[in-house]
Amino acid sequence: MNAEKITSSNTECEVSSGSETHFRQIRAVYDDEVIRVYQAYSNAIAAAALRKGTLVSPPFKLDRMTWIKPSFLWMMYRCGWGYKDLNQERVLAIDISRSGFEWALEHSCLSYHSSKLEAGSGWEAQKMSAPVRIQWDPERDIQLRPLAYRSIQIGLGKEAVSLYVNEWIKNISDVTDLAHSLCELVERGAFAHAESLLPLERPYPVSRALEMKLGMPDKP
Repeated sequence: MNAEKITSSNTECEVSSGSETHFRQIRAVYDDEVIRVYQAYSNAIAAAALRKGTLVSPPFKLDRMTWIKPSFLWMMYRCGWGYKDLNQERVLAIDISRSGFEWALEHSCLSYHSSKLEAGSGWEAQKMSAPVRIQWDPERDIQLRPLAYRSIQIGLGKEAVSLYVNEWIKNISDVTDLAHSLCELVERGAFAHAESLLPLERPYPVSRALEMKLGMPDKP
């Protein structure tokens, strides 16, 4: 399944049931080669990215940390369905290589001190030197209310931003119209209809070592 097929087909991905959803779990649309993440930008940044097939500097700023989100609904919460402000009015679905995504996870540091990290482990120094930050925030339901489990947000900085822009991105599509349509349905109370149109995300497998590094085994 290639990047275009991910863009056009939701039916090939499964949603994990509530009983199988761990407190911290990476869930995404993906195939054997790419994984989808979301970002929301101004019209200028989005239009340039769609023309070029990757983020373009300028107007995109390579020297700033940029956050990617595999969870569609968390992106909707962050950008208010694309209506929050002019800097987030265009919602992009960005397919990146799985090898790049996993490089980011392997070279990351948690934004907070996990109980899994030993005292005196040098976490503060790791946080300052790591090119990638990991944050776990409450997942959202169709009404953008917080759920009892977490979704991953990945902050790319330093060399990770350059790798993201120049090597990892394989396809970009504009999902702003979908965001606006879902917002309209939610405002009308058509929650079931809105849910039926969501990208179908499934748990993304990582090694046990990465689970420990990312703080995934922790309980609420």
